[in-house]
Amino acid sequence: MGRTGWPGWLQSFLCFCLPPLAQGLRIQEYLYFQVLSPRDIQYIFTATPAKDFGGVFNTRYEQIYLVPADPPEACGALNNGVFIDGQIALVERGGCSFLSKTRIIQEHGGRAVIIADNAYDNDSSYVEMIQDSTRRTADIPALFLLGRDGYMIRRSLEQHGLPWAVISIPVNVTSIPTYELMQPPWTFW
Repeated sequence: MGRTGWPGWLQSFLCFCLPPLAQGLRIQEYLYFQVLSPRDIQYIFTATPAKDFGGVFNTRYEQIYLVPADPPEACGALNNGVFIDGQIALVERGGCSFLSKTRIIQEHGGRAVIIADNAYDNDSSYVEMIQDSTRRTADIPALFLLGRDGYMIRRSLEQHGLPWAVISIPVNVTSIPTYELMQPPWTFW
């Protein structure tokens, strides 16, 4: 069940199939990305954009690196900031505000940030990322990812000794037949 109290499949149906009927209703927006490498996590993942800060994806990236931030919470200086420049950062929730994380990644030249929940067992509850009370802004897109998805991506990279994943973002899932959707087996859509 989503925060609206409706099953996720119904929310997706309303968002993509009935947009005129959904206007005025509070329905969660979704953005999709696909991991291209490593192969063991070549799935299409669902994320939600920040509610009131950050930019939007004006460009489709066919292949771009998803670089886990070091330290994972990205609340200060990054040990691997040089690798985030021009790429998308994978950050873990906690330690500071969503906006602070987004600004840190932006300052390191990141094109976007994906903030994964720090509850690794979270495979269904999206958090609404809102601005903190500082009146600061951020220009790059900020997305929220389920904790289980973030954990599985990081675990795969660690197992393969890889510094980043290769992703395609955003992905238009409405153009993909349902039987061809490669969704994570641990996530119920």
